[in-house]
Amino acid sequence: MVVTRRRGAAGVQGGAAVGWTRCHPGGSTPGEKDCPPSAGAGKPDVAQLVRWARPRTPLQRPTGAIYPHGVHRSSAPLGVLAIVVGALLFAVNGTVAKLAMQAGLSPTRLVELRSLGSAVLLVAAALALSPRAMRLRGREVWAMAALGIIGVAIVQWCYLVAISRLPVGLALLIEYTAPVLVALWARFVLREQVRARMWWGLAACLVGLGMVAQVGDGVVLDAIGLLAAVAAAVSLATYYLLGERLVKQRDPLSTHAWSMTFAALFWIVLQPLWTFPTGVLGTDVPLPGALDGASPPLWALVLWIIVLGTAVPYLLFLVGIRRLGAARAGLLGMVEPVAASAAAWFVLGETMTSVQLLGGGVVLAGIALAETARRHTSTSADEGAVLPDTVAP
Repeated sequence: MVVTRRRGAAGVQGGAAVGWTRCHPGGSTPGEKDCPPSAGAGKPDVAQLVRWARPRTPLQRPTGAIYPHGVHRSSAPLGVLAIVVGALLFAVNGTVAKLAMQAGLSPTRLVELRSLGSAVLLVAAALALSPRAMRLRGREVWAMAALGIIGVAIVQWCYLVAISRLPVGLALLIEYTAPVLVALWARFVLREQVRARMWWGLAACLVGLGMVAQVGDGVVLDAIGLLAAVAAAVSLATYYLLGERLVKQRDPLSTHAWSMTFAALFWIVLQPLWTFPTGVLGTDVPLPGALDGASPPLWALVLWIIVLGTAVPYLLFLVGIRRLGAARAGLLGMVEPVAASAAAWFVLGETMTSVQLLGGGVVLAGIALAETARRHTSTSADEGAVLPDTVAP
C-alpha cells in the first residue's frame, strides 16, 4: 500500500493546493486508486502516466482529516456567510408569509404558489449546472414523489397553518425539533448507536418547550396551531430521513429541485391553477410596526417568498454545506429561530416573555446535542446531506 501526494485539478480550480490519493501498486482495488508510475514496479510509459495524472474526483484524504472533501480553511468564511445569510432569509420569510395570509391568501394557496415558483427556479438552476443529474431512475420517481409531498408540501402547509395561529418564533422552534425525532428514529427503529448526549438533548427540548409554552402558568396556546407545528416537525424529520437515502445516489440540488416539483404538482392537482383567485394578488398590504406606512401589493410579498424566501436561501445553504459540511451548517442554521422571533417582533409586534426566551435557548441547546448524537459521520454524508433546516418553512 502506498500513499502518494499529488497536485490535482482541485488545486488549480478551487484553490486547494494538495490532494491525497491512497493507491495500490499494479492497479486499483475497491476504494483505492492506482499509483503513479514511479510508485510501482516496472518502467512507465506515456499512456500510463497520462491516465494516472487525469483529475480524479473526489480526491481522497487520509482518515481523520479535519475538513471534509471540498472544505478548505480559505473557503470557510464564505461558507459561514452563506449559511448565516440563508438562515436570515428563511427567518424573515416567516414574517412575510404571515403578512400575506393576513391579507387574505390562504395557507394552501400560498404554499402552492411558493412550491410552483421555487420549482421553476430550482429546476432551471439544476438544468443549467448539471442537466444529467436531473434524470430519475426507476424507483427514484416514487421516492422523490414521497419526499416532495411529505417533506415539502406537507411541511410547508403545516408550518403556514402554525404561524397563522402562533407566534412565528414559537412555531419555528417546535418545527426545529425534527433532528431530535430523527435521532430517536435512528436509535429505536434503525437500531443505530447514538451518543448519550441524545438523551440530554431530548430532555432539554422537552423542558425548553414547556418553558416556551409556559405550562402551568395558565397560558393557553392555540391547539390547532400547536398540532400543526408538531406535524411540521414530524414531516420535516421524514424529509431528513428520506433525503438522507436519496442523496447517496443524487446531488442535493437536483434532489431539492425534484422534491419541490412534486410538491407543486401535488398542490396543483388538489387546487387547479385556473381556480386561483388572481384578483387577491393585487391587494395592497399595509405593513405594521416599524414598516408602518408602506403598502406593497400582495404579489410582491409572494415574489419575495418564492425568490428570497425559498430559492436563494436554498442555494446559499448548498454553498455553505459544500464549504463547511452538513453538521456545521446545521448548527449555524440554528440562528433562524432567533432571527425569526426578532423579525416578528420588529414587524408584527410579537413578543415573548423572558421565560419563553430562556426556554427557546434551552430548546436550541437540545437541538444542537441531537444534531451531533448519531455516530456515523462520513465525508460523503456531509457532502450530500439534505439541507439542515432545510426546506423548512
